[in-house]
Amino acid sequence: MAFGAQPVRTWPGLAAAALVAAVMLAALVAVALRAETGAGLGAQDWSAIRFTVLQAALSALFSVALAIPVARALARRSFPGRGLLITLLGAPFILPVIVAVLGLLTVFGRGGWLNALLGLAGLPPVSIYGLHGVVLAHVFFNLPLATRLILQGWQEIPAERFRLAAQLGAGPREIWRLLERPMLARTAPGVAALIFAICLTSFAVALTLGGGPKATTIELAIYQAFRFDFDLGRSALLALVQIVLTLAAATLALGVSARGGFGAGLDRVVQRWDARTPGLRALDAGLILAAALFLLAPLAAIAAAGLPGLLHLPEQVYMACLVSVFVAAVSTILLLCLALPIALAAARMPLVEQAGLLGLAVSPLVLGAGLFLLINPVASPFALALPVTALVNALMALPFALRILTPKAREEVDRHARLAATLNMGAWGFFRLVLLPRMRPQIGFAAGLAAALSMGDLGVIALFADPETATLPLQIYRLMAAYRMEAASGAALLLLILSVTAFWLCDRGGRHAAP
Repeated sequence: MAFGAQPVRTWPGLAAAALVAAVMLAALVAVALRAETGAGLGAQDWSAIRFTVLQAALSALFSVALAIPVARALARRSFPGRGLLITLLGAPFILPVIVAVLGLLTVFGRGGWLNALLGLAGLPPVSIYGLHGVVLAHVFFNLPLATRLILQGWQEIPAERFRLAAQLGAGPREIWRLLERPMLARTAPGVAALIFAICLTSFAVALTLGGGPKATTIELAIYQAFRFDFDLGRSALLALVQIVLTLAAATLALGVSARGGFGAGLDRVVQRWDARTPGLRALDAGLILAAALFLLAPLAAIAAAGLPGLLHLPEQVYMACLVSVFVAAVSTILLLCLALPIALAAARMPLVEQAGLLGLAVSPLVLGAGLFLLINPVASPFALALPVTALVNALMALPFALRILTPKAREEVDRHARLAATLNMGAWGFFRLVLLPRMRPQIGFAAGLAAALSMGDLGVIALFADPETATLPLQIYRLMAAYRMEAASGAALLLLILSVTAFWLCDRGGRHAAP
């Protein structure tokens, strides 16, 4: 059947994808051309590389090792609030890193809750700074992600397999050997490789919890070489090393991702006859409670420590608050202007989406350094700090937005494009009358995610900002560096409220009155 007016035009998406690829590749080329390969890397640089790989490997190992029993407990139990708890496991993903670090300091820091309990017991205090502090923070961020991904693996085992195992009299040990361990052998390595890749680009965590030169990541070394030494060649060479490591980790994550499975089932509710003993019930309840306390205690600490300081914030915090709201709004608008046309084009041409996924392979700091090198000959990068920060935040959120928007766009185009063409509906009419209303929940979710991530970002702005310009995360870091912890805690609580509110408003706005 021949179409009349084409309901989907791919050229806007192709143009947006080409623009994204051009910006990112130009930044990477600028970094590569600036790298002075003859100078090589110094001892401190190699130390940063070793520390980066070590902390990423340990973070991935502990995150997955702790997530397996928690996911198993959630898979075996049904209780009131289970859905809400699983939803809350996604909260650390939108939680500003600097806020989470302050919460962890309140619980595990020198004057934190843990050391107070150790003091009452007559035990020496522990320090959160250094390798163990960085790994602890990364486990806090990535344990929920690992749990969600591994839990999905458990949920993909058909209920009929467990029913057959029960009929054959299989107990917990046999279930583990025949069903659960094979599933984990396919799922866990991919999850570990993904978390390893994420932790390679750690910046804010290492900046606040590193504790000295021996605990410096590549990202932090790039920042120090760029911001303090203005050694562009060294920062570019370090950036190339980081790109190679990140691409290798991302390739490994894709290569070891789960393949195959247990086949399709009849979508029955899973019943675990093997896990009904009182001992296993108590074990699962203890694991779920421990994970919930580990994740929620820092959030409670932020609220408890931030409330007194919320009423006595310095004027700079409110100015930084306005800057963060502006940057987040601009970043969200840029994201939607790029993501929507790319998602629609990807519905017809799947390869278009690959340009938007470049953000997974490049860290914000490397991209910011490349843009600095491109802007510096023609204008002052510090004068363009806020627009560049908004642009980089949009590019970094683009892969997640495309994963949210593209499947729904493809579904709606496949379902309604032929009818729209028969009715001679143009591309704008199809977008306005069909796609936009039906994709509102996905658009709202993507916008909320972008706004929350941009609101809490402490990366590019640390490179470009002058003393008079700061977003709220950067202002919190400056207050922490000045040992004004009460004001920093109040500002962190304000940032948490703003991030959650931005996410909720966009997500709720998308779902309101959606068909």
